[in-house]
Amino acid sequence: MATSSKAKKTVRIASGRKRVRQDVKLNAANTALRSKFRTVIKNVQKAVAAGDKAKATEIFKAAQSVIDSVADKGLFHKNKAARHKSRLSAKVKALATTA
Repeated sequence: MATSSKAKKTVRIASGRKRVRQDVKLNAANTALRSKFRTVIKNVQKAVAAGDKAKATEIFKAAQSVIDSVADKGLFHKNKAARHKSRLSAKVKALATTA
């Protein structure tokens, strides 16, 4: 993302200042949720790569609730969440058949 080198203008209207304060909080919350989403996906992928079927299944069950909660909060579209769950589930199932 390209950011301008100019200093941002401050908002003068009270409702605008409140909106800026709210945006800072929401941005921090969304960033934390997005990070948690990526982390649980990576954890499942690592367990699958390690070939540990039991651990991968257990982590995947926990990851499903995190993925759904992120979609419910509107951070990602529900179809994106479903796509991630489907792909992870396929990897875990493929691991189960090869073991």
